[in-house]
Amino acid sequence: MRRLFITLGIFSLLSGLAASVVLAGDVCYTCHDRKNFTGKSIHPPVAQGKCGDCHNPHVAKYPGLLVEEGSKLCYTCHQRAKLEFAKGVVHQPVRDGKCLSCHAPHASGHNGLLRKNLAETCFGCHQELAKPQAVTHKPFAQGQCNVCHQSHQAKYGQLLKMEAGALCLSCHPQAQNSAGHRGFPGKISGCLTCHNPHGSSRKGLIRQYEHAPFAEKKCDTCHGHQQSPGSEICLRCHAGVKTSMMAPHNHMLAGAENGCILCHSPHAADDKNMLRNSGNKVCQQCHEDTFARYAQSKYRHPSVKSCSDCHEVHGSDRLAMLRDDGNKVCTRCHLTQGKFSHPVGEKVIDPRTGQEMTCVTCHDPMGSANKYNLVLSGKKDLCVQCHRSY
Repeated sequence: MRRLFITLGIFSLLSGLAASVVLAGDVCYTCHDRKNFTGKSIHPPVAQGKCGDCHNPHVAKYPGLLVEEGSKLCYTCHQRAKLEFAKGVVHQPVRDGKCLSCHAPHASGHNGLLRKNLAETCFGCHQELAKPQAVTHKPFAQGQCNVCHQSHQAKYGQLLKMEAGALCLSCHPQAQNSAGHRGFPGKISGCLTCHNPHGSSRKGLIRQYEHAPFAEKKCDTCHGHQQSPGSEICLRCHAGVKTSMMAPHNHMLAGAENGCILCHSPHAADDKNMLRNSGNKVCQQCHEDTFARYAQSKYRHPSVKSCSDCHEVHGSDRLAMLRDDGNKVCTRCHLTQGKFSHPVGEKVIDPRTGQEMTCVTCHDPMGSANKYNLVLSGKKDLCVQCHRSY
């Protein structure tokens, strides 16, 4: 008999909880139109009437009566995703915790709770790719970005599902024997040094600009059997670059077979300088940690169009390959700094290093946890590094 009462008690409790779940949804829908919470895909808590999983019905610290803010709320359930999304190359909205920039929180007419279809979601940020092209890669034309790219994080750059050459050949295994590749030395791998994976104005998705030897079909200029495989091949023609490449701080990239082709395409490119990618993405492929620190910092320098606005691209006599000393680079934009603020310049020496004080002695333009991009707290911690007697 005692067991019967216990069983009935548990059943009543569970029934009460189930009823409260239904009641929670029903109570919310007395004000919130139910049709706004229906669609092709529905967030499970919404489908189950568990509004209280995300919202406090009475009062909350965050807009929308949310119990937590941003991705912290999502990760209360998607804990496994949180661990995965911290690995490898991470999509910037994911890194910034902006789940809702792509996903609807309640319901959607698209798979994965996407706010729009996949292509429109991607083009929301990657607007430059939406420009019509005469020749378009089939998956791209069909809005199937996920054929080549991961959505949240990946092992490979550009969020690719695998190394670029292998990815292309997984769909185009016949490319090795195609007419355009006959006589190609060795197994095809660097597909993107000739082809744009999205679209082009040229047949075969060939990129806009061709390297002169490639355009003239003079492959032996670079691939001659007597030639060294290193950067000297490039510098024989681009002698003007050699001087800057020999600077104390440079992009020669010791250990790389040919450092030049880490940034430049040897065959074709969509940039007159034969860069492998657009803008800062060329730099990001090696300096991913710096870009991630910038993105995650509370205080950071306003975004600049190109890293080369401040840094030399091949080599410099200055640390960090700056275009000028740490003051002149900054005062091109910050015109009054150094005139009325903390003294800087060759007459002001940092007692810790014996080097002249510059803007970057105290400020980190790539991001900081401190206001004004200070490397340490400006209340005391930074000042006492030099002014210990005060």
